[in-house]
Amino acid sequence: MDAHGSGMTQDRGMPKDGIGPIVDSKGEAIAELMLEVAQCFFRIRALGQKTGLITSWGGGAFGFMRSLALLGPLTVPQIAQMRPTSRQRMQRLADELAAEGLVKFVHNPKHRRSKLVQLTPIGDARYRELNTQLLSIATTMGVALSEPDIRRTTEIVRRLSDDVRGRSKL
Repeated sequence: MDAHGSGMTQDRGMPKDGIGPIVDSKGEAIAELMLEVAQCFFRIRALGQKTGLITSWGGGAFGFMRSLALLGPLTVPQIAQMRPTSRQRMQRLADELAAEGLVKFVHNPKHRRSKLVQLTPIGDARYRELNTQLLSIATTMGVALSEPDIRRTTEIVRRLSDDVRGRSKL
């Protein structure tokens, strides 16, 4: 194993035993980025649980409410299409949030059976509270990084995420 624990040589991405495909440096860099993003995700999740941003519903509640806050009322299938999850999981989350008074189901003029999910005033206040808490944490991170570097990194991760999404549909 090399210093990064990948079992790859630094120069060519070739396993040290010489067997297997040669990986170019770009492919190795993307693989390393993917592993770092995954590790960062688990650290973010742990921090979210510690700070209350991730609740018993999981991290999906904040993202669900964020979608409604930014986009307005949506159907459960529309919300599910935005995420790598099932419509059924999003329906359960919508029902749980409705039971807490954070969202409500309203008439959808474009569809007889598929109701729109909308933030309630309590849900909007809770979303704003969680968002403020997230921004408070975020402003203390990455002090040595420039905003342009952070925005470029965000765009790179977004493009790779879109690529992965496309491949997962094959």
